[in-house]
Amino acid sequence: MRHLQGSLPRRSGHLEVSPQRQRSAVQVLICMASPNIVVGVKWVPNTTVVNVDPVTGTLIREGVPSIINPHDLNAVELALRLKEKHGGTVTAMAMSPPAAKSGLEFLIGMGVDRGVLVTDRVFAASDTFATSFVLAKALEKLFPVDVIVFGQETIDSSTSHIGAQVASWLDLPYIYYVTEAEILEGGRVRVKRSLERQTDVYELPTPCILVSMMKSNTPRRVRMSNKLRAKLEKPIEVWTNETLKLDSTRTGLKGSPTVVSKSIPTPSVPRKKQRFDGRQDPSAAAKWLLDNLVKEGVA
Repeated sequence: MRHLQGSLPRRSGHLEVSPQRQRSAVQVLICMASPNIVVGVKWVPNTTVVNVDPVTGTLIREGVPSIINPHDLNAVELALRLKEKHGGTVTAMAMSPPAAKSGLEFLIGMGVDRGVLVTDRVFAASDTFATSFVLAKALEKLFPVDVIVFGQETIDSSTSHIGAQVASWLDLPYIYYVTEAEILEGGRVRVKRSLERQTDVYELPTPCILVSMMKSNTPRRVRMSNKLRAKLEKPIEVWTNETLKLDSTRTGLKGSPTVVSKSIPTPSVPRKKQRFDGRQDPSAAAKWLLDNLVKEGVA
């Protein structure tokens, strides 16, 4: 395990530098006494088979049931554990279609205090560049924020871009593959991150962005009392572009430099759908399986 300290390298580019990094020490101490934690989530198709619009190159979501991205639940759990240790509040933010409100209600059921749904037709079909821009501008409305948490990647795109891109727009330090975190005195956060052959320990100044490692924890179950709060207290706000007042040429397809030049559909694999019930005789089941593998020429 390596122990490292200091600010992490940040991406640079033609981006606005936000005043978030310029808070005074007094403001930091006041904020960290009751930390404001935000976790970003995405509403994704609940399937590994998605169709792509041949004209726009974007996912076709109509008629496909959706869920909160499973890897984002690890980020939510990390945020809730920070709240349990240090107090404060956890806000979940999703830039998604209106149906994602039910997903935010699910997160309220897990223990999140508040939900913000960022949704508007002008945001539709955004790539990660445009999405991160909209999220950054929405997050600015929640500042002062101490810790922002994202999941490692989504099951519908697996880019792992959003954490780094939002950090670039907001000029914040960030770190990926986080498995544990704790808030220290003096406006700093200590995290552990897991790499292939080692575990690193870092300290980051706040505000900062943590990207949780997928499958790094077990997300808690929904509690009925929390679900009732979601219905009775209605702690979910809906923000449209009337709220954010963003230039529409920087969002959606117009603000997305990514071009899908070609998409190749995944062919379906024919299955014989054979089944052998070997619960009474495991040896017979093993023999049946081996015989069939030999028959198919794969063993």
